Amino acid sequence: MSLSSHSTVPTVSTVTISYSELKESNIDLSARIEEGFGPNGLGILSVKDVPGYSALRQNLLRLAPRLAGLPEEVKRELEDAHSRYNFGWSHGKEKLESGKLDMLKGSYYANPLQDVPTSNSYEIQRYPSYCGSNIWPRNSLPELEGAFKALGKLMFEVGLMVAYHCDQYVSKGIKQHEKQNLEKILLDSRCHKGRLLYYFPAQDSTMHDNDSISSWCGWHTDHGSLTGLTRAIFSRDSVEVPCPDPASGLYIQTRSGQIVKVVYGEDEIAYQIGETTAILSSGYLCATPHCVRAPQGEEARGLERSTFALFMQPDWDQKLTFPKEVTIHEELSLSNEVLTFGEYTEKLLNKYYDSKP
Repeated sequence: MSLSSHSTVPTVSTVTISYSELKESNIDLSARIEEGFGPNGLGILSVKDVPGYSALRQNLLRLAPRLAGLPEEVKRELEDAHSRYNFGWSHGKEKLESGKLDMLKGSYYANPLQDVPTSNSYEIQRYPSYCGSNIWPRNSLPELEGAFKALGKLMFEVGLMVAYHCDQYVSKGIKQHEKQNLEKILLDSRCHKGRLLYYFPAQDSTMHDNDSISSWCGWHTDHGSLTGLTRAIFSRDSVEVPCPDPASGLYIQTRSGQIVKVVYGEDEIAYQIGETTAILSSGYLCATPHCVRAPQGEEARGLERSTFALFMQPDWDQKLTFPKEVTIHEELSLSNEVLTFGEYTEKLLNKYYDSKP
């Protein structure tokens, strides 16, 4: 990893793997998987030179301001309260670290691989945040559906390649039962969720807490398996501009507790390990807390940010055995417990939300 200093927080470039290497199953990438995802890694790596990715990223992210700018009555029709706003449009429904509702960003959630993951009415009632159906603005923004699905599908396919090499690395340390094979779990799952994010422009330079690294997105650890991330696009008055503040962006807390700023290329896809993968790998692959810092200063006024995340997750029925080696959410007393991914998600949602749907 290359290090450079920005104020007191070091900036770290991700471990990077080329697409041509990644797609070869007979190449041993264990050393780089360990460097990025292992016990001493940051829980993140990036993939470069993915064919077609750059255009698909631009196509989708440029739609985010248009989506956020739709009339309020149109956006209300795109909401799904039953799924805890985990399908369709969501704004002001989630809580920040402060406990206040997050009005800084809007999100659009959809499964990019399956519009209707299940027709089973019991499952739809039991796990609405995963088993619901996609909602698309086919009249107000018809381009969104195709752009969302195209980018999500590509990032999923590359993520499966990452998962394959993760399995090769983990298999050197522990004998994996087939059900703990990350690639197979993700291939069989109906739970994947894309999130198109739009950060509304600050009207003045004092809107964000200048002392807070987590001013745009609070500290959290993803609870799924593997999260694909695009580099953000910044714009002002519908014109794309470079980010004016080099201190803004993604921050990660290392295994030793140090906070670092993490960077990767504009045309690279970053992948972060989630808690479920840490559980399935008995800690050989590590999930890390991360947050996003907003740009500060006068030049941040009127700046908007668009990005996309793909949450690759096990099926809601996938059983998870929580090993003693992985201490996650200790207040929930999960050690040696067996839960389905859907049950685990519910426990977390009940922790972060005031009420059940």
